[in-house]
Amino acid sequence: MLFDIIKSPSFARLMETHVRDMLIYLFENEQNFGILCKIEHITFDPPLPKHISDEFRAMTLFFLAGYTFESARIDNDALIFEAGFGHENVGSFVTVPLLSIVQVIIDDTPAFVNLALPYEQQPLPEIEKSEGIQNSMSVFLSNPENQKFIKKK
Repeated sequence: MLFDIIKSPSFARLMETHVRDMLIYLFENEQNFGILCKIEHITFDPPLPKHISDEFRAMTLFFLAGYTFESARIDNDALIFEAGFGHENVGSFVTVPLLSIVQVIIDDTPAFVNLALPYEQQPLPEIEKSEGIQNSMSVFLSNPENQKFIKKK
């Protein structure tokens, strides 16, 4: 099932490796690109003024070109770059965890799509096996038509 795959830590590591390799390839080939990422996992140093940070949506697109592209680097599990924001061009270093990158976009076309859940995002709690069986049996027995399938002692 897809949800089992995207919540798997091994799948997350695979996606993280893939996006790292993709970004390194783009840097080596001096190809500008955009990243669509989850803003909740991104940090800004120094922090941006509230009137600027309030403008970001849950999924935000950053385009790396010019000085922003030149300043970009991969450090451990994050993409870091410097960019200017707002009319004042407020400078800040942006740190984007690689698993927060949902898409890498080249010339308006997604070249990479990441479905993995970030490590810190916890999967939905699983139902205890015995509890799941009990719930399943209760639903089964609640239908009068299923009584014929029950063994009589």
